Amino acid sequence: MTEPSPDTTQQAPEIPNPEAAASVEEAAPLDPITALTQEAERWKDMAYRSQAELDNFRKRSAREAQETRAYANGDLLRALFPILDNFDMGLEAARAESEKSMIFMGMSMVSRQLQDFLRESGVQEVEAQGKVFDPNLHEAVAQEASPSVPEGTVIRVTRRGYKLKDRLLRAASVIVSSGPTPPAEA
Repeated sequence: MTEPSPDTTQQAPEIPNPEAAASVEEAAPLDPITALTQEAERWKDMAYRSQAELDNFRKRSAREAQETRAYANGDLLRALFPILDNFDMGLEAARAESEKSMIFMGMSMVSRQLQDFLRESGVQEVEAQGKVFDPNLHEAVAQEASPSVPEGTVIRVTRRGYKLKDRLLRAASVIVSSGPTPPAEA
């Protein structure tokens, strides 16, 4: 007996592929109720996400509007500071002549009103005199040797600095101590 020769036209039986079977099941239509339920859940999820995005947008817009109102006067105040500097120089000149003169008394009243206005507007003066130099708040215009003031400490303020709430509007111009002068070598 002879064995039959293998037939090359006949195909081998397919071995089931579990990945292919899973994709076929996913592609196969589910019963209509399950399919509609899944579709409804998907649309509900999208609606919830859209609602959350809209709520976040509203909150962000309200926060930005409030911040804009809080800092809207910044440019006006920056323009006012040089005028205040000149007014303070005039006040010091009037004080040097006589603190009992009518001009000095009138200028002092205006100065108090201006300071009250700035305080009510949320403006604070940057503290500098006697403080350690902070480049975020101070602008060093010079250094001077000082035997009594440690190095890096503000000796004098040449121009006052201001903050509006927590934002710096103008840095204080200061003179900083370079410490005691080194002894001269002979």
